[in-house]
Amino acid sequence: MRAPSIVLLRQTTRHFFRLTTHLQMMPVLESGDEPLIGGQAVIEGVMMRTPRSYCVTVRRPDGKIVQQTGRVKHLTTRYRVFDWPVLRGLITLGQALVLGVRTLRFSANQALVERSTRAGADIAESTGVTESERGVSKCPYEISNWAMGLNVGFSLLFFIFLYKFLPLTITTQLQNYVSWFDSSLGFTLIDGILRLTVFLTFIALVSRMEDIQRVFEYHGAEHKVVFNHESNLPLSVKNSQSFCTFHPRCGTSFFMVVMLMSPVVYALIPVEGLALKLLIRVIMLPIIAGMSYEIIRLAARRQGILWMWIVAPGLWLQRITTQNPNNDQVRISIQSLKTAMALEREQNGEPVIA
Repeated sequence: MRAPSIVLLRQTTRHFFRLTTHLQMMPVLESGDEPLIGGQAVIEGVMMRTPRSYCVTVRRPDGKIVQQTGRVKHLTTRYRVFDWPVLRGLITLGQALVLGVRTLRFSANQALVERSTRAGADIAESTGVTESERGVSKCPYEISNWAMGLNVGFSLLFFIFLYKFLPLTITTQLQNYVSWFDSSLGFTLIDGILRLTVFLTFIALVSRMEDIQRVFEYHGAEHKVVFNHESNLPLSVKNSQSFCTFHPRCGTSFFMVVMLMSPVVYALIPVEGLALKLLIRVIMLPIIAGMSYEIIRLAARRQGILWMWIVAPGLWLQRITTQNPNNDQVRISIQSLKTAMALEREQNGEPVIA
């Protein structure tokens, strides 16, 4: 029989790396733009957001459904300086990531209820558990602020290592054997190809994990329900299941634009030395993200050939990052959207129009 401390350590380690993997996947699991309906797949649930509200609905290991709701405040509308091109994209993406981490933490906490369930604890109500003014039931086990901060920090360092340091180091080593790598354009081109290869390999590997497969199914459920809402058909499981899981506003399209745009920007900043090149890549990442946001925003308004070319890689990648959900997962997504829209109407006194 295993010692309780060893079992607890194994469970904690597994949960830490499970959450880290979800954090790495978070940019490609988000969809939508701030004026529209969007969402994000979380652990055993879906977060849906409207212009000023959000709701995350999660099914706990004991089968109970819980919700967290809150309000979304956009800095781009409160401060004019934050609505400047590039900066508005950076602010919008930053707020989306903060909300994503918050809702992911909530879903991760619900997964920890399994411990208390095995101990015979009956926690929370079956539905309608919300945050903000309505209050939220507390789990006996939950991720502390320092633990979540540690996980986010580890994820950030892992991201820099995987997508910045590793491709850059390999390209630097290859430079000793291929002469045309000496040019700035040639170096950044190979660096970009390696970065994209690492990203696709990482996606392919984690997609084999059972937990991630479940998240991809909830990701598909989120897309189907958003499509259902945008079609103006009544929100229902039957109507939602009639739509595909590939959505053009998915975060995969944005992530692919960042990947493809990075080599162009790096080529314009010729520097020498591995350390300096790595520093430039880290510093320029927020600026590239803001520029990519502007490109997608402009292309989305035109809805022409440029838009089709931009979303095409993301739609292709969604063949991996989205999977067909079951009816129960679609119901979770519908419930999350309905609650978010109800809170939106409560705040604005008018229906939400996507």
